[in-house]
This record gives sequence, structure tokens and C-alpha cells, in this order.
Amino acid sequence: MQDIVTKAISHGVYVVTVRTKEKINGMTAAWVSQVSLNPLMLMVSIAPARHTHNLIKESGYFAINALTEDQVNIARHFGSKSGRTVNKFEGQSYSDTPKGSPVLEGALAYFECKLMDTFKAGDHTLFIGEVVTAKLLRDDKKPLIFHWEDYF
Repeated sequence: MQDIVTKAISHGVYVVTVRTKEKINGMTAAWVSQVSLNPLMLMVSIAPARHTHNLIKESGYFAINALTEDQVNIARHFGSKSGRTVNKFEGQSYSDTPKGSPVLEGALAYFECKLMDTFKAGDHTLFIGEVVTAKLLRDDKKPLIFHWEDYF
């Protein structure tokens, strides 16, 4: 059934970033969605084994960086290594949101979110964040769309 889902359900590709007092990390995610209009809230689904999972809980804030169609290599970079052992931001250009989450240079847009709630969903956790800042950074590019074969 998973192969049918990956061919029939489309979504973008994002890098979810977070900063705690001592750590910075980012991970590639495709399971991101808007869940509320008022207040504006977004959801990202993250496996508990991912380093970013506990960092978001510790920080209380995270950013969702929407990637452009020409940033497949960025998506692979942030999805192929563990932030527990590698500084994924080494050699990457980025700035910080007002609450400190990294924003990747060249991203299509970013959404800085305050963590409002979490829910267990099968083998993942749904992180619900209220958008506190957002900015369209590149209106000359199209979003990167997730295709299973690009990553697996």
C-alpha cells in the first residue's frame, strides 16, 4: 500500500530547523500541512528517533523551510545524515528567525512556529505549531515536490 500512497499523494519538500541553547539541527521532511486558518497553524510529522524530534520539544520553536525545485541536493543533505554526529549546517548559508531557528539561504519561504501541541500518530509524532513569522523569500521559483524515487 505504501507504494500507492507515494505515487498518489503529493506534498512538498521542506527542511525543518531548530535551535536550542546548545544545539542547531535540521532535517528533511515531506509530511507538512496547514491544519488551522485562525490561528494559522502548521503540522510536521517526525519520527521519535530523529534528532530534531527532541530538540523541538526542548526549544518550543521550529522553522519550516520550503525548498525550491532546484534544491534536491539540500533536501538530500539534510535527510541523509544524523545531526547527533554531524553538524549539518557546516558549509551551509543561513540566517536566523527572531526566535533563532535557522532559515536556509535560497529557500522558497520559511515559517517560524511556536510549538503548541504534539500527538502520537503511529510511528511518528505530529508537531503542531502556530506560525509566528513567515516570509516568502523567492517568488521567482517553484516549490520542490516530493518524489519517492529522488530519495530512495
